[in-house]
Amino acid sequence: MLGLTHGDAKIFRNPGGRVTDAALEALVLGVHLLNVQRVLVVPHTRCAMTKMSENELRETITELSGQDAWWQHFHVVPDQRAALVEDVHRVTSHPLIGDRVAVGGFLYDVDTGRMEQLV
Repeated sequence: MLGLTHGDAKIFRNPGGRVTDAALEALVLGVHLLNVQRVLVVPHTRCAMTKMSENELRETITELSGQDAWWQHFHVVPDQRAALVEDVHRVTSHPLIGDRVAVGGFLYDVDTGRMEQLV
């Protein structure tokens, strides 16, 4: 998709493509220890995290697992574009990252294989 080869990128995948606290920690380390110079935040279309509310997802996981999942937070994404703007801002405003890297927010279309830069 991006023409990357081994060693070109450190890729984090998580539900909703969100920049979580753990992802920020990894980015800080990448910027300072691995010489990361660019960050792409790339959620994708038809993401399961955009299809249900937090409570609907908890109910579904409870039913599928047979265990109470109401305590678990799944970070659903009601508005992918707004979440992408927020996540790019989380990276660019982090005091240990800031303007040390170029940051872009993209949406990957799983049907066409295209990435659209939104931020």
